[in-house]
Amino acid sequence: MPRIERISATSPNFEAIREIRRRVFVQEQGVSPANEFDDIDRDAVHFLACLDGAAVGTARLYAEGGVARIGRVAVLASARGRGVGSAIMEQALLEARRLGYDEVVLHAQTRVRSFYERLGFRSEGDVYEEEGIPHLSMRLIGLSRLEPMKLGKD
Repeated sequence: MPRIERISATSPNFEAIREIRRRVFVQEQGVSPANEFDDIDRDAVHFLACLDGAAVGTARLYAEGGVARIGRVAVLASARGRGVGSAIMEQALLEARRLGYDEVVLHAQTRVRSFYERLGFRSEGDVYEEEGIPHLSMRLIGLSRLEPMKLGKD
């Protein structure tokens, strides 16, 4: 089971998050490095997943327009299918609820839509592109009623 650490952008461990995002988004998916890292990182709550002592996944949580937004969810290819994404999302959703939010939004790549649907997110609107990758806006309402998740592998 992965260990999830909640950190800020000023933490020494933030460099591990940068490396995961660089490998997943920039190298694997072709996202521009200039667009991958932004000012939101400074104020967001970040989650770092470690498996067998190695940093393997991340996500960030921040407020936007009165709701919580989760973004930059990334798991290294070598750790996919081992429950890392589910564990990160569970911690991010619990943190959003702890901060008083009852609603969370995210932009999901269409290829992982079913992962977010298993978490309770629902699609909104049409498919659009970000960095040349098809995405959907997704929303989860009712954080106050969520039970801790037992989602299995992702």
